[in-house]
Amino acid sequence: MGQPVLRRTARPVSDFGDQELRRLVADMSETMRAAPGVGLAAPQIFAEQRVIVFRVPSDRGDGDEIPETVLINPEIEPLDDHLSLGWEGCLSLPRLRGLVPRFRRIAFRGIRPDGTPVEGEASGFQARVMQHEVDHLDGILYIDRMHDTRLLCFDSESADFRYQDYCDSDDDV
Repeated sequence: MGQPVLRRTARPVSDFGDQELRRLVADMSETMRAAPGVGLAAPQIFAEQRVIVFRVPSDRGDGDEIPETVLINPEIEPLDDHLSLGWEGCLSLPRLRGLVPRFRRIAFRGIRPDGTPVEGEASGFQARVMQHEVDHLDGILYIDRMHDTRLLCFDSESADFRYQDYCDSDDDV
């Protein structure tokens, strides 16, 4: 946090056969796995391009593992108005977690690294990760989505965090 690249809108990718794009995707994948993380956007490694990489381990989602996926020029659209609060962390805000409201279900479209269009729907943890990473492409950090910064804590404290200690009711979301 504090790097200007994280607050700028990333540029769309137009050359899909480019060696530089392949190198960027490889660097992003390696960085995400080494973290270890479940998602990464190109601006997080100082590349101002609309590229995200993500994965959903079986123990983090709805039981279904989603292998590492790369989306270029991704677009997302909520499928309904239902939001849910969930813990999010970020390589750009180390050692912090926050309770962030996100749409439960989204439609997405984008392009694979080989130039093939892809579209689909995502829900639950996958939808949360995709929204988080696409936000990075628009210069938005998860703390910008939080309604109340009292719901921000250190990683080490998140297991003992009690939402109800900070809110008057469940309607505070």
